[in-house]
Amino acid sequence: MDSKKNSTIVQSGGREKLGSRLGFLLLSAGCAIGIGNVWKFPYMVGQYGGGAFVFIYLFFLIIMGVPVLTMEFSLGRASRKSPARMYQELEPKGSKWHIHGIVAMIGNYLLMMFYTTVAGWMLYYFIATAKGDFVGLDSGGIETYFGDMLTSVPTVVGFMAIVVVVGFLVCSFGLQNGLEKITKAMMIALLLIMVVLAVRSFFMEGGKAGLEFYLLPSIENMKEAGIVNVIVGAMNQAFFTLSLGMGAMAIFGSYIDKERALMGEAVNVAFLDTFVAFASGLIIFPACFAYGVQPDSGPSLIFITLPNIFNNMPLGRLWGSLFFVFLTFAALSTVLTVFEGIIACTRDVFGWSRKKSCIINGILMFVLSLPCALGFNKLSFIEPFGKGTGIMDLEDFIVSNLILPTGSLIFILFCVSKKAWGWDNFVNEANTGKGIKVKNFMRGYMTYVLPVIVLAVFLMGLYNFFK
Repeated sequence: MDSKKNSTIVQSGGREKLGSRLGFLLLSAGCAIGIGNVWKFPYMVGQYGGGAFVFIYLFFLIIMGVPVLTMEFSLGRASRKSPARMYQELEPKGSKWHIHGIVAMIGNYLLMMFYTTVAGWMLYYFIATAKGDFVGLDSGGIETYFGDMLTSVPTVVGFMAIVVVVGFLVCSFGLQNGLEKITKAMMIALLLIMVVLAVRSFFMEGGKAGLEFYLLPSIENMKEAGIVNVIVGAMNQAFFTLSLGMGAMAIFGSYIDKERALMGEAVNVAFLDTFVAFASGLIIFPACFAYGVQPDSGPSLIFITLPNIFNNMPLGRLWGSLFFVFLTFAALSTVLTVFEGIIACTRDVFGWSRKKSCIINGILMFVLSLPCALGFNKLSFIEPFGKGTGIMDLEDFIVSNLILPTGSLIFILFCVSKKAWGWDNFVNEANTGKGIKVKNFMRGYMTYVLPVIVLAVFLMGLYNFFK
C-alpha cells in the first residue's frame, strides 16, 4: 500500500500530512480563491480602467504577494504547528512574537463570522436560479428579491447554518479523507465550470467590446479613474487576494513535506488564484457589454445585475445556475480551508481530538456568525461606520484593514530580523527541495523594501476607508 496516498500519514509530533502535492496546491489555492476573486476583482477592473489595472495588479502580486506567501509557507513547514503555536517553536527564548499567534487565530474566527453568511447567500442564489425564481422578473423585481432575502431571518440564518455544518462535517472526516478529497473535487469542478462559462461568454454576440475593455490597457481609462487610485487599488487587491497575514497559509505549510522549494509553490498558488480572478472577468465583462450593463456597478453586480442578464440570455437559467454553483464552490473552498486552520489552532492549544474540535468549533462558529447574519434584519439598527453600514462592515474592516496587513508585516519582520527567526533560517527552510528558490540578491528587497510596501498598504487602506 502506498502510505502517502492511502493512509493518514503522521509526521513528527503526531501531525497529519496531506496525501499529495496537488492536494496542497489546490487547498492553498482554495483558501486564496474566494468571493473576492469572482466578485471584487472584476468590479475593481471595471472601476479602475480595465486592462491597465490588470497589468499593475500582476506586477504587485509578483513583488509583494509571492514573497509574503513564501514566508508564511516556510513558517508553517518549519514549525509543524498552527499559527497559535508556531512562534513558540521558532522564536528566540524570552521574546514575545508568539502574541501574534493568538491574534492570527482570532483573525480566522473573525473572517468566518461574516464569510459564512456570504457563502450562504451564494448557495441560496444557486438554488433560486436552478428553481427558476428569477424567471419573469425585471431588474426591479430582482433587486427586491435580494432585499427580501437579506431581511428574511430564517433564510439568512438557515443558509449560514448549512455552511457551518457542512464545513465542519467535511473537516471532521480528516485531513486527507475529508478536507483534501472534497476540496480537490470541488476545485477541479470549479475550474471546469469556469472554463465553460468563459468560453460561452467569449463567443457571446456583442461581447467583443467587453473583452477589449478588459484585456487592452487604456491610458485614458486610467486617467479617468485617477492613476494614483488605479495603482493603490491594484496594490491592495494584489495584497489581499492571497489571504495573507493570519496564518491560514501557514497551516498548509505545516502539512507538507520538504520535497519542493516554497517560493515555487507560492508562485503556483498565486497563478491559480490569478487564473480564477482573470477568468471571472472573461465571464462577466462580455456579458455586461453585450447587455448594456455598466461593468463598474460594484457589489450589486453579482446579486442584482448578473441575474438580470441571465434572465435575458438564451438558456439563461442553465448558465445562471452554473455561475452560482461556481460562486458557491469558490466561497466553500475558503470556508473549508479556514475552518481547518481554526481546527488546527484549537487542537494545538487545547489538545482536542479532530472530532471534538469540529463539534465545539461548529457550535461556536454558528453563534459567532449570528450577529452578521442578523445585521441585515433584526440588528440592522447597528451602524458602526454611519448610515448604511452594518456589522459585516465592522468585521470586514477589522480583518481586511487591520489583521491581514499588520499580520503580514509581522511575518516579514520575523523572517528577516536577527532578533527573531532570521533570514538564514527562513532561506534554509524556503529553499529545501526542488523548484524556484529565494536568491541572495532578494535579501535587501525583502528586508527593507517589502515591509515598507506592506506598511503603505496598511496606511493607505485606513486612509481610504475613513475618507
